[in-house]
Amino acid sequence: MAGVFLMLLAGNAFAQEKVEKWGIFELTLKGPSTGNPFMGVELLGRFTNGDKVVEQEGYYDGNGIYKIRFMPEKEGTWNYTITSNKKELDNSKGTFECTSPSKSNHGPVRVKETYHFQYEDGTPYYPFGTTIYEWPFQDTATKKQTVETLTASAFNKARFLAVPPYKDRYIDGPLRISVFPFEGTSSADWDFSRFNPAYFKNIDACVQQLQQIGVEADMILFRPYDKGKWGFDMMGQEVNKRFARYMVARYAAYRNIWWSLANENGFMKYVTTENWDELFQLVQQKDPYHHLRSIHNADNIYDYAKPWVTHVSLQYYNVVKTPFCTPLLRELYKKPIVNDEINYEGDIESRWGQLSGEEMTFRFWNALIGGGYATHGETYKTSPWISYGGRLTGSSPSRIAFLRKIVESGPGALEPIDQYWEINMAGKAGEYYLIYFGNDKLNKWEFVLPKKGLTNGARFKADLIDTWNMTITPIDKLFEVMPMPGNRYKFVEKNNASIKLPAKQYLALRIYKVADGAKVKDDGRHELE
Repeated sequence: MAGVFLMLLAGNAFAQEKVEKWGIFELTLKGPSTGNPFMGVELLGRFTNGDKVVEQEGYYDGNGIYKIRFMPEKEGTWNYTITSNKKELDNSKGTFECTSPSKSNHGPVRVKETYHFQYEDGTPYYPFGTTIYEWPFQDTATKKQTVETLTASAFNKARFLAVPPYKDRYIDGPLRISVFPFEGTSSADWDFSRFNPAYFKNIDACVQQLQQIGVEADMILFRPYDKGKWGFDMMGQEVNKRFARYMVARYAAYRNIWWSLANENGFMKYVTTENWDELFQLVQQKDPYHHLRSIHNADNIYDYAKPWVTHVSLQYYNVVKTPFCTPLLRELYKKPIVNDEINYEGDIESRWGQLSGEEMTFRFWNALIGGGYATHGETYKTSPWISYGGRLTGSSPSRIAFLRKIVESGPGALEPIDQYWEINMAGKAGEYYLIYFGNDKLNKWEFVLPKKGLTNGARFKADLIDTWNMTITPIDKLFEVMPMPGNRYKFVEKNNASIKLPAKQYLALRIYKVADGAKVKDDGRHELE
């Protein structure tokens, strides 16, 4: 824990004297190493600050070392008492000071207004995710390059596996894995009753690196990719529960953690829906900070309406082929919709890994216009980003960054507006509209909008956005609302308001209200003075 002061407490306990809000207070205790400390030791920290009380489970970190990681969510003096069924660990006490958060520390991400997200301190958060499933298991140089690439990108959420898939590259050669989540070296001698702390220290570093660059760590606890070899996808429910509980004890104090219970959970044939329910509830119960929780589907879709699920993490690319599907899912689940797998930009033979950059960008826009979010991935033969990280080579990341800037410069999260009309439109009714034409090649658009939120005489300006070439061109007109029969308002300039378009794909319009007192020349064009 670089940059903090450590203090020695009674009983060979070490901790920091000061921790910033939403940082990690780490208490290290010396205790018994005989028997099986992973199974037989109970360790709980009770932290209090005024009327705020938090209980956090600890974990065994090997070699007689026990730790409790705690994330203070309130500034001021915290007191804590440690209870354990082992006398060496029981009744440790202490205090520390929680200071104000650093400038880049906004706290954990929470659900906001049913369908969206924000940081704990109220700062808006729009998930622009990417996929790097196996980056924790790569060599040091590749992991470093991955972090550098993410730092220079627009991606602020990364999905990755907590346990590697069975692959030849991890069996032989320079990337051979010799340290696994459990003690043992192969499926022939795993001891599922004992975790291997050395393995998790690598995951610790990866989560911490993402936190340092402002990227949410969407960590996938379970996955089906063992090909009948390692057996991590068929450990049995009791082992699954112990693993989930250990992961929560070890990682819940990181403010940037999201819990993804599984990747493609439908392929895990030895885990039932009832098992998933139980694992979800366990994570919910043991995580005192209530981090976001979801699960990534395959074959069948888990019921995201269940109360322990915070948001939808969907693999179904047809949803983002049109903006109309996401609003339907919003109405169905009443939760944020994150399209975490929409196929990947790349050039491999598999159907799911050969999107063009244009198509990936198109699907991102559709997700956002529908009031949801999307996650990127790349599968180029020369640079398989979704598997190993490293560097990005595709043409969509810069366009996704352009989209993020547009969203973040708007008045807030995008809400679908009259989504069952013929126009793909989102924004804030009466004030701000983002219209996406997608694959359509229009040479003109008649300026007509839904009536909701509009008032007669209100004035608007518009920008033409080329989403592929990443240009924004102001339209030199001022549009004024004129009432029409029915549920639409027409925008007029001498009864004939329209915008010329260059008849090409991937165009959008940004329309925004201007001050009611704006002056215009009455010369038949309503141009701005």
